[in-house]
Amino acid sequence: MLWVLVLITITVGTFAILTRTENLQAHQVLSGTRARYAAEAGLNLAVLKLRSPDLESRWVPDGRPYEIQFEDALLEIRVIDERGKVDINTADELMLGNLLISQDMEENRIIELVDAILDWRDTDDLVRLNGAEEREYEAAGISYGPANMSFRIVEELQQVLGLDHDLYRTIEPALTVYSRGSRIDPAFAPYEALVAIPGMTPELAEEFIAQREDIDPADPQGLLLPDGTPVTGRGVGNTHTIKVKATMPNQIWEQIEVTVSLAGRGGAPFQILRWREGVGG
Repeated sequence: MLWVLVLITITVGTFAILTRTENLQAHQVLSGTRARYAAEAGLNLAVLKLRSPDLESRWVPDGRPYEIQFEDALLEIRVIDERGKVDINTADELMLGNLLISQDMEENRIIELVDAILDWRDTDDLVRLNGAEEREYEAAGISYGPANMSFRIVEELQQVLGLDHDLYRTIEPALTVYSRGSRIDPAFAPYEALVAIPGMTPELAEEFIAQREDIDPADPQGLLLPDGTPVTGRGVGNTHTIKVKATMPNQIWEQIEVTVSLAGRGGAPFQILRWREGVGG
């Protein structure tokens, strides 16, 4: 009879463990779902704050963190105006070169990558001095050639000959296809874009960001680039990337990163241009 009691004890114990495990899993799924909806609420709140007519309460889209308690979720929200990024469709040779120089790369590789990017987005099949058209892609064993048109999404940059995934991941926060400007606006630029400005070292970029966050949004005066150029760009741009991380009391979290246009369609307050989930950083 002893072995029967042992077997029953093991069975009951196993059932109790399984029940507890299932309860924990269900709780995690519930927390994750609530965090996801809280993150989406944070997205809508960010749009509302960007549209505020009051300069004092309007959020500044320069990447500074805003913390909000939404029910039992802690929201950390960061907004970047796309005008602060390098538009890979309109940036000139100098701007693209500066972006790559900031990555401490060899000069020859920088020249080749810049020409390859320009060859990808131009409409002809003429090869730049150090660029790449269809023949160069074929010689490299790649089954496709350059699009010979504007980049549709930032991720497409990874298809450019010679631009590997590690480099892309490093420079991706500085990139956009939405600003349509040939220069970046330092008033909104993330760190990865700021270091592409001539004379801007990593240390100066961090100092610049700290100074930028201390300035009164209603009176954005006193911010200078390393060469002494004043930075006064403010106002509400049309396109922003909003990153929201929602953390529950049990530390379960969800994160979304959404690029939106404030020029909504059909009466909508905004239009979603890009949506990513669970992104780090």
